[in-house]
Amino acid sequence: MFNILKIEKDKSALKIKWSDGKESNFNFLWLRDNCPSAHDKDSRHRMFNILKVSENINPKKYNINSDGKLEIKWSEGDHTSFYDTNWLRENCYTLKNNYTSPYELWDNSLQNNLKSIQIEHDEIIKSKEGLIKWLELLHHKGIAIVKNAPIEKESAFPVLNRISHTRETFFKTPFEVINIPKPNNSAYTAHALRNHMDLPWFENPPGYQFLHCLVNDAKGGDSSAVDAFAVADYLRKNEKEIFKTLISVPLKFRDKDYTQELHRSFYAPAVSLTKDGDYNDIRFSVATMDALDCDQDIMDSVYKAHHRFGNLLHDDKFQIKFRLESGDIFSFNNRRLLHGRTEFDPNSGNRHLQGYYMDRDEIIGRLRFLKK
Repeated sequence: MFNILKIEKDKSALKIKWSDGKESNFNFLWLRDNCPSAHDKDSRHRMFNILKVSENINPKKYNINSDGKLEIKWSEGDHTSFYDTNWLRENCYTLKNNYTSPYELWDNSLQNNLKSIQIEHDEIIKSKEGLIKWLELLHHKGIAIVKNAPIEKESAFPVLNRISHTRETFFKTPFEVINIPKPNNSAYTAHALRNHMDLPWFENPPGYQFLHCLVNDAKGGDSSAVDAFAVADYLRKNEKEIFKTLISVPLKFRDKDYTQELHRSFYAPAVSLTKDGDYNDIRFSVATMDALDCDQDIMDSVYKAHHRFGNLLHDDKFQIKFRLESGDIFSFNNRRLLHGRTEFDPNSGNRHLQGYYMDRDEIIGRLRFLKK
């Protein structure tokens, strides 16, 4: 419980001193805009229109009432607002420096503890606790391997639907990761795949990917994964000029799928950050990066940064390697974790994965709901 010790009014804000010694400033317009009565009780959408008040609105009277709430009588509109003090403290924008990253970065030391990112399929299906555990791994670690799932085609839908709906793309859902004649994507070959993200040429690439292994008895075809946030963090701390280039120069990605009647392309930096300076996403795919067209004065430094970042993304001190077994669902943050595989021999046995996408909002939103 947060208690208010003192309130002062200045030209544009109420200054609040809390019982733990911290101080907050709440702008008048912000307070009026966030009056609890401003929202519809059912839809929870804001119905009050802040554009209808003057820029000079201010508290005519203010105090802590007998219920412990901040009570404000406004200078306009014959309106009184009542604010829960816990809500004010939790939403205080002047104390935002308390941000803590949700991401647990990892390197190849995870190789020695792969069981820590594994979870049983039936645990997720049968319990809320199992579902929360899976979602927490996906959100915090960016990776989880679901064990002992059914191996019939499309049998991943029930466990994925425990989270939310999947995201459809032109690859269809699920998409088939098998070796096919005249492939329209390198995933549909037996070739090795460098660590990459899927669909970087979308404005909003899928947030999460799920690769459900139905059978994997061919020679080769082992998987690799790397926490690209951890690699970016290494560069941020140790090679600042490289990092600055990675976050500031947009790269061009383009889909060249011959089966499509449109060409998708998008510009984005290799590393993007959130408003709090945390990592938002990584865009990296040697296979689908288009011809760069940045300024000639920085072309050399851009390629050097790309070269350094790309090699670290394949460095054994950062990546892990493992073999998917029948019934595994390799689940990961597609905009954080890069994935790849070794070459396999299609004549030595079968290798068949089915792939699914889901937006990041569905993962994080479902976790928040369940935890609350």
